[in-house]
Amino acid sequence: MNTSNPTIPPAPTLPRPLAWPLGLLPMAAHSAVLVTFLNRVFASALREGEMDFLEGKIMLVRVRDAGLRYRITLASGKLRPELSRRAHDLSIEGSIYDFLLLASRREDADTLFFNRRLRLGGSTELGLFMKNFLDAFELEGRWASKLSKLLDGATTAIGRFS
Repeated sequence: MNTSNPTIPPAPTLPRPLAWPLGLLPMAAHSAVLVTFLNRVFASALREGEMDFLEGKIMLVRVRDAGLRYRITLASGKLRPELSRRAHDLSIEGSIYDFLLLASRREDADTLFFNRRLRLGGSTELGLFMKNFLDAFELEGRWASKLSKLLDGATTAIGRFS
């Protein structure tokens, strides 16, 4: 994790030919896949109530260069796609590369948010809870090292497009 770098270079963006097919799939399908994945990744945090701050709240996740938008809520201890038209309480947006930097731990949340690579909108309190959760979260379980390698490889691959 890089905490000593006060500024980081501009993010590479996902090339349009790679982003285009993602736009062909309905957002509901993307959202269902994403929340299934996130429920597995955050299983222990969800069980321990570490994400209860999202209960009944709507978080919009926008991946600018991929043209993706996810609306996620927490209900009955599980992350779920939020398909209503109700306004979101929190938004997080950035490039796919910036989200991968965070997920692969190549950059910490503070650096990415401070440098406006990831942007928070909406409730300041909810945003602070989410930023702190993401910054403190550690992958656990038998597949954590495989997922870490996959995320690191994806970050490297997208970084080469710059």
